[in-house]
Amino acid sequence: MILVVFALILWAAGWALNARLAHGPVSQTRAAQIAVPVIFGLTLIAMWELIVRGLAVPGVILPAPSAIAATFVAQAGTLWEDFVQTFVKGALSGFVIGCLAAFAFAILADRTEFLRRGILPVGNFMAALPIVGTAPILVMWFGFDWHSKAAVVVVMVFFPMLVNTVAGLADTSAMQRDLMRTYGAGYFQTLVKLRLPAAMPFIFNGLKISTTLALIGAIVAEFFGSPIRGVGFRISTSVGQLALDMVWAEIVVAALAGTLFYGAVAALEKRVTFWHPSHRH
Repeated sequence: MILVVFALILWAAGWALNARLAHGPVSQTRAAQIAVPVIFGLTLIAMWELIVRGLAVPGVILPAPSAIAATFVAQAGTLWEDFVQTFVKGALSGFVIGCLAAFAFAILADRTEFLRRGILPVGNFMAALPIVGTAPILVMWFGFDWHSKAAVVVVMVFFPMLVNTVAGLADTSAMQRDLMRTYGAGYFQTLVKLRLPAAMPFIFNGLKISTTLALIGAIVAEFFGSPIRGVGFRISTSVGQLALDMVWAEIVVAALAGTLFYGAVAALEKRVTFWHPSHRH
């Protein structure tokens, strides 16, 4: 119980430090903005370690962070293979294919009134389909390797990306479009010079949503069939073996990959849409 009490004291100290940083004179500095979430995360990890050890929680229920870190280091080669199989081959390839296809189809729908009016209800319907229902079908169609996981990701990211792109292309006002026509601009000139730049916040919103969906889709699809590697495969087999430290190590890999993927898209968005009011300080 001493470790538990110490964990509560640590939480109070971390809370006080973060409150001082968040509301003090240095709250607007870059260092303070980075320090606050870092201190909060480290405090949670330290409390996790102390409470698990203080209450003697069995490792098959909740392993300590130190045990997870030891497994992460010992199984680094296996974790890297799983990362390549799930993220690079499955999630990333499906993300690229699905988003590019959705973007091309959105341009086509923008030119065709019939497609524009009909695609959004279909897109909402498809987006509502549960992945646990579509993933087994696609795995049977495309096999048990990464191709079927990429297919699941394509299905998951296509319609969110499509809906956002179509909405973005329709975001310009009639006055802006009329002004382009007075300059003698045709459809494609208006598309490139006016409508696509105006649609970029919507497009990047679809891309950011798709980063999360891509990783989730690839992992879940591996539960329904996979070669002897992959994050989803490793989680399902490790749970059956009661190796919860390996399960948490895979969760860390997925969390890091998802965070970096989302961060890369968000950083690219900030560079492309620097003119948008959300990026002004």
